[in-house]
Amino acid sequence: MADLNADTTALTASVGSIKAGLESHRYICSDQIATAVFLAFHLRKPILIEGPPGVGKTELAKTAATLFDLPLIRLQCYEGLDEAKAIYEWKYGKQLLYTQVLKETLDEVLEGAKGFRESVQRLHEFGDIFFSEEFLEPRPLLKALKSETGCILLLDEIDKSDHEFESLLLEMLSDFQVSIPEIGTIKAVREPPLVFLTSNNTREISDALKRRCLHLYIPFPDAELEQRIIHARVPEIPPELERQLVQFIQSLRLLLQALARVTQTVAQGPQAGAVIAKSSQDGAQQGFFDGDKGVREFAGIGAQQFRCRRWCRCPCIGDEIRDREIDLM
Repeated sequence: MADLNADTTALTASVGSIKAGLESHRYICSDQIATAVFLAFHLRKPILIEGPPGVGKTELAKTAATLFDLPLIRLQCYEGLDEAKAIYEWKYGKQLLYTQVLKETLDEVLEGAKGFRESVQRLHEFGDIFFSEEFLEPRPLLKALKSETGCILLLDEIDKSDHEFESLLLEMLSDFQVSIPEIGTIKAVREPPLVFLTSNNTREISDALKRRCLHLYIPFPDAELEQRIIHARVPEIPPELERQLVQFIQSLRLLLQALARVTQTVAQGPQAGAVIAKSSQDGAQQGFFDGDKGVREFAGIGAQQFRCRRWCRCPCIGDEIRDREIDLM
């Protein structure tokens, strides 16, 4: 590993310093998350982060890049992703121009040659750069290897890619190198990248890939942790509203099994604030403030949003769910 500056050394001295650093960038995490980042940094091993959507897997990689002051190189995975989009591609236009130039200078190269054998020998002596790094267009994996100062490489939603693409990653994840048939093996220039892979568990990841990674599972946070997340991300929300909002989201997960995401909780915070503020204003005119009434009004908005985004895929939609929704509000 390359020499670390004093700030990075202090920042990565312990699990606690990693956790404090992440929280200073508004990423509130558990000790398990901080431990995984600590080990990944010092062991230079990729980290596979699994969990339901919206719990902060991608955000962890982005925050780590900010924390360690490293560039973030992101590859969004999808079905059909191949080496041309992930590792490298040849600059075909530049190769065609090179071919044209070679054609125009061919007479100069072969001038004075006697016979076919000597002509072929002169062609072999001519600098062959057609398949060289000069004509190579690096994609995210190769860019990460070529980074002089190191980087954070994020392979987002790896479960959406094909099994063939996983096989392409094995060499990169184990030895931090890629093999290009026309050139050979290209290794990390100096500092191997810190690799984050995320998965929403839409399919099983191969054992070969898992063996090369540290493993971290991020579940939905408990009420206390989620309230801290909201306070860090939306600090303008009053404490009582934070508590009521988290209580509603936690109840929604348990009661409706609609997997309310942390990102939705944060996004709905300002909207909840407007509803609560209106309820507070109406109550003030009548001489009281009914915070629970405001939350119930916001619950109606939240339930409507979840019905549009999630319930259409739920197999148990029916009068029972709607009755439970009415009871909740």
